[in-house]
Amino acid sequence: MSAEKIVDDVEINTFDGSNSESKDGADYVPENKVYTPSEIEKSGNIFDRRFIPGIPAYSNAIIQIVMLAFVVFMTPGMYNALSGIGASISGPDGVKTQDNSNVALYCTFAGVGFFAGTICNFVGARSCLIFGGTGYLVYAGSLLSYNRNGNSGFVIFAGAYLGICAACLWAAQGSIIMSYPTEDKKGRAIMIFWVIFNLGAVIGAIIPLANNIHSNSSSVKDSTYIAFMVLMGCGSVIASFMLPKEKVWKEDGTRVVTKKLPSWKSEIFGSFRLLIKEPKILLMFPMFFSSNWFYTYQFNDFNAGRFNVRTRSLNSLLYWFFQMIGAIVIGTILDLKWFKRSTRARIGWTFIFVITLAIWGGGYKFQKGFTRADVTADVNGNIKLKQIDFKDGAYIGPMFLYIFYGILDAMFQSYCLWLMGALSNDSETTAHYAGFYKGVQSAGAAVAWRLDAYSTAYMSMFASSWALVQGSLVIAIPLVFFLVSDYTDEKPENPLDDEEFAPIVALASGEGRIV
Repeated sequence: MSAEKIVDDVEINTFDGSNSESKDGADYVPENKVYTPSEIEKSGNIFDRRFIPGIPAYSNAIIQIVMLAFVVFMTPGMYNALSGIGASISGPDGVKTQDNSNVALYCTFAGVGFFAGTICNFVGARSCLIFGGTGYLVYAGSLLSYNRNGNSGFVIFAGAYLGICAACLWAAQGSIIMSYPTEDKKGRAIMIFWVIFNLGAVIGAIIPLANNIHSNSSSVKDSTYIAFMVLMGCGSVIASFMLPKEKVWKEDGTRVVTKKLPSWKSEIFGSFRLLIKEPKILLMFPMFFSSNWFYTYQFNDFNAGRFNVRTRSLNSLLYWFFQMIGAIVIGTILDLKWFKRSTRARIGWTFIFVITLAIWGGGYKFQKGFTRADVTADVNGNIKLKQIDFKDGAYIGPMFLYIFYGILDAMFQSYCLWLMGALSNDSETTAHYAGFYKGVQSAGAAVAWRLDAYSTAYMSMFASSWALVQGSLVIAIPLVFFLVSDYTDEKPENPLDDEEFAPIVALASGEGRIV
């Protein structure tokens, strides 16, 4: 049955705000009711009113997704710009310190990330976004501190703290981006988010480029870090203005599906139950694992290995700018109205699989031209291969390769989000999915950064990146080609309502005992 038919069968009710039930202090409307924008405005809430013709109310799901995108614009977006220039702290141990910090970051990210959906469900997406933003500010401050006093311990601590914060932020992001849009607009919502998010990285990349445009140095100026700190601090401020999900309306006039679970213990059991009852998500775990692995190679080996700092800054700008193009392309493909959702899933997979072969194949040809030893200074400070500057004739080919790396990253990760969104519309379930995604993703990144800290050969880092991305797409074939449905039921999915789990739930909630 199509989504449109289901909407037609739902009773249309007039909502004047006077007969709504109270739910956790918010006006509550049953999720199976459909309201027009003019009826929603009668709730009496100022955020339900449209002040500008043609612009949805502040409580509209798309407006909240735009707000989310600007939060991430200021936090991970700026962090990506800072990381994208590669080895951004100076000193003899700068690269190793940043590698170890990233290991700490992704270890805590992986550990907390797997259960971040539980945290998000209990404290709320807004609180997770506010707290999450603080980690990026502290991290940028630690890099500034290192450039002044060489305090590597602070950089590593900041990485670990950022891992905790990022886990909470991305769980909230995943919950919102997968559950707020309607069935036929999920690709567009992901596209809007990804474009704004990467616009942050583009603007952020302009900062080091402008600060270092006349410098041939390999280090970054203090003013670069200060600018990032100011912008990252704004992320938490923007997050504080977002609405709780129970006050958000989807574009079809229904509330975001929400539910209240009995306790944090039972919520954790629900996380494991989801893996047991919905094992198809496990087919995506290799995609999750590989989705940040290649960053280590692209940022620290490809970009930092072959280019001076101003060219790395330009590369970073181009990388994140063309991610916006990649997001627009894949978002358009995944929302094609002429095909069923199951067909769109297959089209998207085929498209990404083919361009992955083409782009990484081009990367192999470039990587054959240098090794880690060629770009590492010897005891006398001499480097075998001179770093490439954007004024050099040899720059054009690598520039386009780096652009296509960025395009592929946006497509691959947008496709991961879209696939997870195709499995559920329930915000609590999608929060768990987001936690699995970021937890497994961060475990892969932690391994990759640790390998780089051990000075693993560039070709090995390249080969592992390509193999993981291409192989993970193959493993996902059963899910993509046989398990993606054409419609997902809007009914809230309580992961704790199965009879076989009742004794476990009772114990977890303190309502039972072992006999």
